[in-house]
Amino acid sequence: MMAGSSGLRRVRALLAAAVSVLVLAGVCAPAAASTQEEPSGTVTWSVRPADGSGEDGRAWVEQELDPGQSAREHLAIRNLSAEEVTFRVSAADGYFRENGRFSMLPSDRESVDAGRWIEVPEEVRVGAGETVVVPFTTTVPENATPGDHAAGIAASVLSEQVGEDGTSVGVESRVGFRVMTRVRGALAPAAAVEGVTSDYEVSWNPLAPGDAVVRFEVVNTGNARLLVTGVLDAAGRRTAFPGAEEIDQELLPGDRRAFTVPVAHVWPLFYAPASLEVAPAAVGEGEGTAVDPIAVDAGFWAVPWSQLAVLAGLALIIGSTLWGRRRSRRRLESMLAQAREEGRRQAEQTSE
Repeated sequence: MMAGSSGLRRVRALLAAAVSVLVLAGVCAPAAASTQEEPSGTVTWSVRPADGSGEDGRAWVEQELDPGQSAREHLAIRNLSAEEVTFRVSAADGYFRENGRFSMLPSDRESVDAGRWIEVPEEVRVGAGETVVVPFTTTVPENATPGDHAAGIAASVLSEQVGEDGTSVGVESRVGFRVMTRVRGALAPAAAVEGVTSDYEVSWNPLAPGDAVVRFEVVNTGNARLLVTGVLDAAGRRTAFPGAEEIDQELLPGDRRAFTVPVAHVWPLFYAPASLEVAPAAVGEGEGTAVDPIAVDAGFWAVPWSQLAVLAGLALIIGSTLWGRRRSRRRLESMLAQAREEGRRQAEQTSE
């Protein structure tokens, strides 16, 4: 159901007047609002990919199109609230945040890529407890470059909040999912590793090893979406990244992602050899396309400062002891010489 133009004007007026405070409520898939019972007046909703009749079980939309081709898809907006709500529907360029989660550009930033290819109704009115299926169309420009292009599509509501100073601010809350479009053509997945650095923290206990951290960036230099994994071989151990408890790291074409791999229990032997191997893999359509692994040297200095301090202390103690003994010996020899000289003088006086 589409809302009237008066509702749209109210939304735009609120956006223009308010300080832009955007709350992105789960534009990563799956996108769903809470299903718990909410206090009166609280709006909760979910947005998922759908077919013409309702949700179809997909977490997000992936499509493969030729330049100039269009595709029609649907999204289902489910209003979990106890009142009718008018949702603002929008599409924008998508991206992965530094933590690996998917997001889309805020409303005050203009899309330059796939976010502009999606045509959606501007507003949809959904009754309390109801679900409305909304069509949207993706049209790939004739001059689109082959490869992966990311966008997000979301339903949002605007609310007004009053700050401590009495200033009213508009808050946009969005729920949505990603739309991945692969433009057919030559696929060339590739990646590079840059900016390898390391830090070594020596242990204060000279009988204990220290800890190291290796940092680097992986750059998607190709035109296909990549899933990045790898292994750091250092100090006799192999550390895989991302860890088992960490989120998968996907990189869109042109993306750059920083990685930090800790290496525990490294003995300070002045230099710790290490090697880093990054194994990117193409995902989505064309999954399994060969991507050359990248191996780089990641060795780092591990100077044994605490052990050197202990050795310096021992050397100081030993040197001080030897110097003290030598001084005592010289003093004793001087006293003996004085005694002998005194004895000689007394003998000479007696003989006279």
